[in-house]
Amino acid sequence: MSVEGRHQPGAAERLRLALDRDGARCVWCGRPFAGLVAPTREHLVPRAKGGPSWLENEVAACRRCNAERGHRSAVEWLEECERRGWASDVAAVDRSLTALLDAIARRGGNRRARLYAEAQRRRLRRR
Repeated sequence: MSVEGRHQPGAAERLRLALDRDGARCVWCGRPFAGLVAPTREHLVPRAKGGPSWLENEVAACRRCNAERGHRSAVEWLEECERRGWASDVAAVDRSLTALLDAIARRGGNRRARLYAEAQRRRLRRR
């Protein structure tokens, strides 16, 4: 699969691995992926904020949640999902943020993504 970040699987493979890791449900709203509810790759640290397209930075989300989240942070969107009464998978988000920080520590670089992920993890754990 990956040799310390030198080679990442393709987008479709990363989505499959995220589904295997987190389950076949949207991490934000909890809807199962079936029929019209198709999974998409969602970056916890957005690409615009320096987030890499690594498995550790991606979770499976439905199209609705992926589109509605927009530029909101992961924790901000989790809080909105909870206000809406959705069954968010907070543990999966926390695991992915932790895995991303570990991957950045091993591979180096990605300073912007590291700072963003650290802030999100702190905020998530304070809730």
